[in-house]
Amino acid sequence: QLQLVESGGGLVQAGGSLRLTCAASARSYVMAWFRQAPGKEREFVSRITYDGDTYYSESIKGRFTISRDNAKNTVYLQMNLLKPDDTAIYYCAATSGRQPAYDFWGQGTQVTVSS
Repeated sequence: QLQLVESGGGLVQAGGSLRLTCAASARSYVMAWFRQAPGKEREFVSRITYDGDTYYSESIKGRFTISRDNAKNTVYLQMNLLKPDDTAIYYCAATSGRQPAYDFWGQGTQVTVSS
């Protein structure tokens, strides 16, 4: 079973930045970030393939950047120009083999953006 551990969350003021880290126990073809705010459904944020192809949701495009270090089985989410609406628990997810579903999830890390 693939283990994912997120870190890097915290409290920042609007306009600030955070970098989230997801450390995986093994290689995964697709790694992604999701987030969930209180009372809302889990929302897709961004994903990256093993060869570096990236995709972003429209809500964060231009502000967040996803990247990965395959040698470390680690994915990052650089979050800039943070807004209060970005406040959520951020989860790392990964696929298993070539299956499209995100079968593995981390425990989440809290991001809080104050106005």
